[in-house]
Amino acid sequence: MDTYFITHRAITMFNFRHDFIRFAIEKKVLRFGEFQTKAGRLSPYFFNAGLFNDGDSMRQLSQFYAQAILASGISFDMLFGPAYKGIPLATGAAIALAEQGRNVPYCYNRKEAKDHGEGGTTVGAKLDGRVLIIDDVISAGTSVRESIELIRAAGAEPCAVVIALDRMERGLGDLSAVQEVHQDYGIPVVAIATLNDLLGFLQGEAEFTANLTAVKAYRDLFGVCNDEV
Repeated sequence: MDTYFITHRAITMFNFRHDFIRFAIEKKVLRFGEFQTKAGRLSPYFFNAGLFNDGDSMRQLSQFYAQAILASGISFDMLFGPAYKGIPLATGAAIALAEQGRNVPYCYNRKEAKDHGEGGTTVGAKLDGRVLIIDDVISAGTSVRESIELIRAAGAEPCAVVIALDRMERGLGDLSAVQEVHQDYGIPVVAIATLNDLLGFLQGEAEFTANLTAVKAYRDLFGVCNDEV
């Protein structure tokens, strides 16, 4: 019986991760070709979460975030969205979680402190308890680091980061930006999908297998091992 439930959970995780990848491809958020990264590398795929830019896309994306959060089993009290991309993501995730029966407060930060009205650097619920940070990806990790500092300064506890895609790609050193966040702050980073999930998807879908070799080669050159951080 235990084996059944473990297997069932693994299958459920697998399905929503692959469903997310298909959804991202359909919305042209995930594309294949030749794209230059900020690091100057030529990548065979490109992910731009900013192209989830209509109501239905945001509704579905928010549901995927909620699935990833609930499947992670991480204990949290509220959500935080770093300005600017994290603002709609945290808002949408809060709505999707409420639809799943988990109603939690959320807030987000301003780029500049407001000196009138309610003032301060955050909008929404007060930062308190265990705070889950919601963002699109972690590249240099700057927004996550700033978020962690802001949350701790408010007396709350950053407990995890949830992102859409983990590229599992080395930065300037041997670690990826995701691994660096985990190493520096000791908190887990949960992704709706990872590069490994993308490879598994490509391998199992005949219409996309032509991209498999290039993505594998890129992973072999610049990838890191994912230790489920």
